[in-house]
Amino acid sequence: MNQASTPLQDMGSLQGRVAIVTGSGKNIGKAIALALARSGANVVINGHSDMAAVEAVVEEARSLGVQAMGIKADVGDEAQVRAMVEQAQQQLGKVDIAVSNVSLRLKQPFLEISPADWQRVINFNLNSAFYLARSVIPGMKAAGFGRIIHISGVDGFAGHLPGRVHNIACKAAVHAMTKALTTEFAEFGITANTVAPGHIDTERDWSQYGPRDSWTESRRQHIPMKKIGRVDDVAEACVYLAGDGAGFVSGQAIHVNGGHYMF
Repeated sequence: MNQASTPLQDMGSLQGRVAIVTGSGKNIGKAIALALARSGANVVINGHSDMAAVEAVVEEARSLGVQAMGIKADVGDEAQVRAMVEQAQQQLGKVDIAVSNVSLRLKQPFLEISPADWQRVINFNLNSAFYLARSVIPGMKAAGFGRIIHISGVDGFAGHLPGRVHNIACKAAVHAMTKALTTEFAEFGITANTVAPGHIDTERDWSQYGPRDSWTESRRQHIPMKKIGRVDDVAEACVYLAGDGAGFVSGQAIHVNGGHYMF
C-alpha cells in the first residue's frame, strides 16, 4: 500500500537557487524536485518519455510559487544533457543544484548480460551522472557555488542481490565519482554527495520484484524501523545537502534505509 506522504516544511532555504533533477516525472525524482521547490528553488523537471507526467510536476512546482520548466532529454546522450543545461541557464539564469536520479534496474543473471545490455545500463545509470556533472560544473565553478547530488542505492554498497551486476557496478561508481569530484572541486564551493535509498515505496515494474504485498512484507521484517521508506524521506536528505547548512559536507553518502544497512 502507498504510505501517506507528509508535506515537507517550506523553509525557503533555497530561495533563488536553480535545480535540475533528472528523471523527475515520478517517484523519487518527483519528490526531490517538489521538495526543492517547497524550499524556494526554481526547478527543471526532466523526463525522456512521459512528458505529460513531467508537465504535471512542472505545474505542481509552479503552484508552490517558484519558476519551473520541463525538458525532454535522454540523459544517456551527452548532447541532450548539455542542451538541457544550456536551456536551463538561458531561461533561469544558472544551475546551482544538479541531482542525478535516473536508474535502469534490470534483473539479469550475469552470464545472460550481453555486452549491449551492459552498455545500456552503464550509459543510463553512470554516464548520465558524468554528463550532467560535466555540463553544470563550469557554471558552478564560475559562481563559486554548486551542489551535485547522486542518487545511488543499497546495491552500490552492499551488493546484496543476484542478477544486478550492471546496476550494482553503476551505483558503486556514482559514489566513487562523488568522492573524486569533491577532491577536485570542493575548493571552488562545489560539494558532491550521494544519497543512497533503501527500500522505498514507489511505483515500479513489479515483474522485476515479485508480488507487491509479499515484497513489502519481506523487506519490512528486516528493517529495524519495521516500515518501508517514503519518497519524501529521500527528498528531505537532498534538500539538506542542497542548502547552505551542508556547505561543509562533501564526498559523503547519506543512507536513507531505516537502519537496514549500517555502513
